Amino acid sequence: MSKKPHPEMTDADNPAWTEAMFKQAVRMDDLPDSLRDKLRRPPRGPQKAPRKVSTTIRLSPEVVAAFRAAGDGWQTRIDQALKEWLKMHPQV
Repeated sequence: MSKKPHPEMTDADNPAWTEAMFKQAVRMDDLPDSLRDKLRRPPRGPQKAPRKVSTTIRLSPEVVAAFRAAGDGWQTRIDQALKEWLKMHPQV
């Protein structure tokens, strides 16, 4: 590595790999089964909250722009707004 890293972009807890580290690295497939099993993530358990349904919906640009302007979570806020509307209009 001929170029020094930018000091603000370095992470002391997760340093950049050196050539020596790359040479020492072993592929996951080449590890013993016992170690590979310990390193694998456990499967996800059942979802605690009710699942949402993936769908496609067409909304007017001004509605999407207004929700997106409030930042991340805009789809969740649209979902909440629709739930509140359903409470006010139970016959639908």
